[in-house]
Amino acid sequence: MDDSITIVLENRDILSGVCGANDGNLKVIEGSLGGHIAARGNEIRWVPPASGADTDAFRRFKTVMDNLISLVHGGEIPSPEFVKALTGAEDGADSGAGEEAIIHIPHGSGRVYPRSKNQAAYIRGMRSCDITFCVGPAGTGKTYLAIAEALRLVLSKKLRKLVLTRPVVEAGESLGFLPGDLTQKINPYLRPLYDAMESLIPFELVRRMEENHSIEIAPLAYMRGRSLNDCVVILDEAQNTTKEQMKMFLTRIGEGARAVITGDATQIDLPRRAESGLLHAVSILKGVQGLYFAWLHTGDVVRNPIIKKIIEAYDNEEKN
Repeated sequence: MDDSITIVLENRDILSGVCGANDGNLKVIEGSLGGHIAARGNEIRWVPPASGADTDAFRRFKTVMDNLISLVHGGEIPSPEFVKALTGAEDGADSGAGEEAIIHIPHGSGRVYPRSKNQAAYIRGMRSCDITFCVGPAGTGKTYLAIAEALRLVLSKKLRKLVLTRPVVEAGESLGFLPGDLTQKINPYLRPLYDAMESLIPFELVRRMEENHSIEIAPLAYMRGRSLNDCVVILDEAQNTTKEQMKMFLTRIGEGARAVITGDATQIDLPRRAESGLLHAVSILKGVQGLYFAWLHTGDVVRNPIIKKIIEAYDNEEKN
């Protein structure tokens, strides 16, 4: 009995787009589902692994192929990263990367796709609520996805500007006196946000947005008294805010604004006995409507596969 499944495409051009460069897209699908995928003529055939495949595996293969074919028909060139999102190759499960969870950035690198169900839920949360909290370990994409969504809103003219802020707390070492004006002093702390932006849009566009004030750097300590209207605000490393700072920040959010607060509960650099404003806010605001709380975990790590193992090792050491 032949347990294989064959997809017949309209022509070889569609086939080429679906397969990707050097059949890279097909290799990603093989890595997720197992078995072997071969492309010939205008057909793609999947032969499941010798151990067999259940109904869900066949459904996933058909869903992935339908999405890729649709994308190529629309003039897009699907990348292996997109295929990983579709197959859930990072965590062995469907990522939930539906169209409503894909971030289209004007003038940028095209599309940003969630790589897990939790990331997809995070993106949907940012779009449905004015204020979103995202808590998760390093490498889970919490800052990267926040920057991508913020750039989408600003570059598509849906919001006026992007405001970046972060508590200035040194991570276990003294940096001493930093020369320069306020922007130059705070830049080292905001470098991770710029790294994310420059990986999503051209460097020249970032500089142009700074020049026309579409991007603003606002140290958290200087936010008091402001009213942030018609903009998207990202508070990064929020685990290092105090309770007073977090309350102050949240009450700055004005009309038509969106705010995303990200942090890692395992990397708090506050002085001892100081309670994290992020953890305090999460505990007391859980029942407030209009807020969204996203939780990312080790399984959502996408930075580098070895990061998962590092985080798990530290978690195990703490438990023991």
